[in-house]
Amino acid sequence: MKINFDIQAGTCGFLTRGTAVSNDSQHVTFRIESDCARITELARQLAGPGPLDAYDEIDGRTDSVLMRTARNVLTGCCAGCAVPVGLFKAMQVAAGLALPKDITIGLEVSNG
Repeated sequence: MKINFDIQAGTCGFLTRGTAVSNDSQHVTFRIESDCARITELARQLAGPGPLDAYDEIDGRTDSVLMRTARNVLTGCCAGCAVPVGLFKAMQVAAGLALPKDITIGLEVSNG
């Protein structure tokens, strides 16, 4: 399955878009484009080991390659970046492990 995604990370203003593809409902490859240098580096590192095994990625007994790589690349103020969550969701959908539904994170300041 091929999934197209657009992720607006927040106040940084960077847009990340691309595709997640699985031809066997388990192994997922990404094509990621972003104006953000850190996300571009994340994409480069994720492409290195080859396709991600979506079953290993969701297994709580193993360390997710995607999330571990994101933790190593997205440090400092970028540690809370929403892009890794979007990539994880795209991977799940591409492998048939989740339904294709938009995700939203809404933040509102309250004076009380």
